[in-house]
Amino acid sequence: MSTLDTADQLAIQQLYARYNHAIDSGNGAGWAGCFTANGTFTSATGTATGTEELTQFAANFASRLKARHWTNNLVIDADGDGAKGSCYLMLLRLGNQENPTSILTTAIYKDQLTRDGGSWKFTSREVVGDA
Repeated sequence: MSTLDTADQLAIQQLYARYNHAIDSGNGAGWAGCFTANGTFTSATGTATGTEELTQFAANFASRLKARHWTNNLVIDADGDGAKGSCYLMLLRLGNQENPTSILTTAIYKDQLTRDGGSWKFTSREVVGDA
């Protein structure tokens, strides 16, 4: 496992935070911007590839579900301008007084990252169900 300098560590942590905020707020373009131009996202509902499909996926997600992504246990193994990452996901349905917040699903993200234009982005991201 290689080490990252502090600036890269923070940049990757900020990428994960931007990703969660963008999809939870329905910002499809912002979510797609967390990926390279030909990046892929794979989940139980299928695979989205490229900026247009990623943008549409995020818009569809936000319109169907009022939820929040909560990720932790981020592990990054970097090698120069590329990295492999993983973290644990809890997808939470937001509650109110009548219906408390609940966990919809738990999973693990398996990620490939790269430097792209001076910043870190996902080249691929796969959601793996948590048994």
